[in-house]
Amino acid sequence: MKIACIGGGPAGLYFGLLMKKQNPQHEITVIERNRPYDTFGWGVVFSDQTLGNLTAADEDTARTILRSFNHWDDIEVNFKGKTLRSSGHGFCGIGRKRMLNILQERCEQLGVRLVFENDVTDDQAIAATYDADLVIASDGLNSRIRNRYAETFRPDVETRNCRFVWLGTKKLFDAFTFAFEQTEHGWFQAHIYQFDGDTSTFIVETPEDTWKKAGLDQMSQEEGIAFCERLFARYLDGHPLLSNAKHLRGSAIWINFPRVICNTWVHWNTVNGRRVPVVLMGDAAHTAHFSIGSGTKLALEDAIELANCFREHGGDTPDKLEKLLERYQELRSVEVLKIQNAARNSMEWFENVDRYSRLDAEQFAYSMLTRSQRISHENLRLRDPEYVRRYEDWIARRAFEQAGLEYRAPAAGKSIPPMLTPFRLRNTVLKNRIVVSPMAQYSAVDGIPGDYHLVHLGSRAMGGAGMVFAEMTCVSADARITPACPGLYTAEHTAAWKRIVDFVHQSTDAKIAVQLGHAGPKGSTRRAWDGIDLPLDERTEGNWPLVAASEQQYIEGVSQTARAATREDMERITADFVRATRAAAEAGFDWLELHCAHGYLLSSFISPLTNKRTDGYGGALANRCRFPLEVFAAIRAAWPEDRPISVRISAHDWVEGGITPADAVQIAKLFKEAGADMIDCSSGQVSKQEQPVYGRMFQTPFSDRIRNEVGIPTIAVGAIYEADHANSIIAAGRADLCAIARPHLANPAWTLNEAAKIGYSDMEWPRQYRPAKIQLERNLERERQMAAASSGLSPQQIAARLMEGS
Repeated sequence: MKIACIGGGPAGLYFGLLMKKQNPQHEITVIERNRPYDTFGWGVVFSDQTLGNLTAADEDTARTILRSFNHWDDIEVNFKGKTLRSSGHGFCGIGRKRMLNILQERCEQLGVRLVFENDVTDDQAIAATYDADLVIASDGLNSRIRNRYAETFRPDVETRNCRFVWLGTKKLFDAFTFAFEQTEHGWFQAHIYQFDGDTSTFIVETPEDTWKKAGLDQMSQEEGIAFCERLFARYLDGHPLLSNAKHLRGSAIWINFPRVICNTWVHWNTVNGRRVPVVLMGDAAHTAHFSIGSGTKLALEDAIELANCFREHGGDTPDKLEKLLERYQELRSVEVLKIQNAARNSMEWFENVDRYSRLDAEQFAYSMLTRSQRISHENLRLRDPEYVRRYEDWIARRAFEQAGLEYRAPAAGKSIPPMLTPFRLRNTVLKNRIVVSPMAQYSAVDGIPGDYHLVHLGSRAMGGAGMVFAEMTCVSADARITPACPGLYTAEHTAAWKRIVDFVHQSTDAKIAVQLGHAGPKGSTRRAWDGIDLPLDERTEGNWPLVAASEQQYIEGVSQTARAATREDMERITADFVRATRAAAEAGFDWLELHCAHGYLLSSFISPLTNKRTDGYGGALANRCRFPLEVFAAIRAAWPEDRPISVRISAHDWVEGGITPADAVQIAKLFKEAGADMIDCSSGQVSKQEQPVYGRMFQTPFSDRIRNEVGIPTIAVGAIYEADHANSIIAAGRADLCAIARPHLANPAWTLNEAAKIGYSDMEWPRQYRPAKIQLERNLERERQMAAASSGLSPQQIAARLMEGS
């Protein structure tokens, strides 16, 4: 083949040498706008895993790169006058210029033609000049080729919120160092790492508004660098900060990170009567924030994947080439998306350092280490078990102190997992941070919970959770979702609930909570298995009238139409909530939650998608929250002072024009001011037009933001299904409790089982479950021994490799 690579960065050079190595008959030309061996930038970072990929692709290049690397295992976090270190991370740094020079030399050894000082403006002319069968567009972040064929590639370029400057220093650092400094204008952070024998990269970053308040936008390059030297003087030990961008004037050295995502990576042209593909690679196709050091990694792994596709699928005919490129994008786009998602999480953490500045230094550092969600609690334990043990001990001591309990340290070398530490709210103390989510069971008769509910809630209370939530319990007959939903509006309901509450209190050490709600426009529907959200069959059951903030149909053309609530309706409904609250207290519930989410009545007032009122209960967010806040104030007055009330909200409607996470912060503030003790952070189910973005722990960022911006305890929900998830969330301060739903449906003893799986044996199992515990521990130990025997690796090594995906 004849291949032209436009752009002599990592992607173009590496692809060129891999393809030449694969078949020396290929004619490959790499065209670069700069002079030979002339490049810019400081250092780049790779993980040990990335180095393994390079070694597998071309060992000669990898060996040369490895000889030039500076390797370290430690990450150091400096915050609020404290320095905290974690080890076992396995990073390597190399100068960008040195790395490109190695790739250039390797290309020349293999016979790849390098053309310098040619600033390509017309890729089709290049394709014609070199009679190319394939053109690689590796022309960087501001790719002209991507812009030329924007209709095909459909790039999404988003300019992010922080300004950063890429500097260097001769001060050498023995760890990947993060330094956070607060000024009168806001927070600045430095990302620092050594990349060769005498130089370290020193990136300074801060939010745009802080950058402007500090006057950096008006400073010369020299003044801006001097500002950074003064700010980070205690880390520099008198060494100056250096710039290699002398050609830039004033504040132009400070840039915003552009996040690039392309829908398609391949465009086809007709050149000299032949179809010739143009393939995006590296920064031209995608970017990943520098805080996880993945831009160069992505570029090199693009090259590896495309070269592998050629090796496996040929490409010597147009049909094969087209299928090969489709396969390349199919495979690579998934891997890139994983990295970009992790990079987005990391980037957003650094954009919001002020959000986490209330945390103690220990928790701040842990939050930073796990910010991308690629490093979890157990993965961190594999990297540095002693760091995690010390941190778990710190978390546990603080939790017991806050709960007003005596802390009894486990055996030497042991610690209590964060999810199993106690939690106190008002006078209610939960033995651990796991709660069973409220889950509709559609098994009540005339609103009365029966034996089914006793078994359902009782077994899960025995299963180790700190608290079990009863499903949404309706405050009146016309507040039910279905005829099979439970209520708290008659004496029979109160007595039935008291039976269940008494069982939980007498037979377990778990607490039990009630969630009060009103279905509003989503009421009068069938049981889920008979047709979820569909109205009742008029011939057999009959519907009851519905109310909402404004007239609406939940499912257009299908659902019953709910009328707009009048002031009289609101007064009646408030009284219903108060009556149910008093009944819940009489039944002995430990905790009450007000349901203001998922499109039910109170949620219909909050969301602009469903509230079209023009009176004092519509319009601005504060007005839309007015009725839910009135209900909250009424139930708070009726509920015992020493027992907590949480509020469940939809923190994101997942529909354009609906509630956003920023709105959720304001909603949480309003409920906090009204006296709410905790916010239960769910999302969606307000509109059938919603388009949620699912994934593990996908709703936890809402909890994280509300907890740390508003300063109120939160419950995280949604796709939390492993102890590792819960421990990571609690340890990082992203939530105070984790609500687990589906896993508890599958296994009422989920908490006990997960504790055993992570090796925590001090948890008290109910007497009846102890034989199961013994058998589980035996099975787990047998699995570890068998795996170790078959592989020659220790269980820890096996787990580490699984965590790394290898």
